[in-house]
Amino acid sequence: MSSPLNVHLEHYDGPLDLLLDLIRRQQLNIHDIPIAQITKQYLDFLSQAATLDIEVSAEFVYMAATLIHIKSKMLLPRDPELDKLDPQEDPRRELVDRLLEYERFKSAAAMLQEKRMIEEAIWSNPQIEKFVSEDSGPDLAVSLFDLVKTFEQVLERAKTRPQYEVSKEDVSVPDMILFLVNVLRAAPRGESVPLVPLFERQKSRRAMICLFLALLEMVKQQALKLAQKESFGEILVKRDVAFDSVLATDDQVAKIEDEYKN
Repeated sequence: MSSPLNVHLEHYDGPLDLLLDLIRRQQLNIHDIPIAQITKQYLDFLSQAATLDIEVSAEFVYMAATLIHIKSKMLLPRDPELDKLDPQEDPRRELVDRLLEYERFKSAAAMLQEKRMIEEAIWSNPQIEKFVSEDSGPDLAVSLFDLVKTFEQVLERAKTRPQYEVSKEDVSVPDMILFLVNVLRAAPRGESVPLVPLFERQKSRRAMICLFLALLEMVKQQALKLAQKESFGEILVKRDVAFDSVLATDDQVAKIEDEYKN
């Protein structure tokens, strides 16, 4: 049987990307991961990387330790009678949830990237130039991957902060669009606002997701522009050409609400 590890480490964006690829390429059930098999293949991959003198980041090593820990917990025998009194959650549950969440964001990023490529292929150059700001500076363009990666990191950090739930939160994408509009209006015209602190100000995961969707919606409408001062630098948000017209009428608000209804 040929090994599934016939690609180089630099093709993966992180350990979740590697694990997801191992699972999908072997058509394994992600809800019932054969943890011993996946752990062995993951460790084999890291050994192959070491042989090729490829530097392995700390997150890959940490995931290896996590897999070994899950494997050891699953090998421990459990008393059936004790399980009836105190049922134990599947040790793989948290890992499965993370993989599914990562896969959703990865699929969304791929879909939006394809949509952007189709739009660029359809538009002619003169039409594209209409949306280019005259005062465009040396800022670097932000790719959709950069945006999704930043959002994923913010969500990961949010898991470790205290949660204080007072009442059920009812936040929507239009609410977050209004939030972004107010933040940019409060900033001096032409000034950029760091993106990550805007996510960190939100009190819940739902609010962060709505803010992410609001950001995509405003970029699509040329109301906001994303930029970086340097490669891999922090993402900055600033006004774009259609900023003053976003949410200008009730029809626009209703249209956005209809688009993002569950």
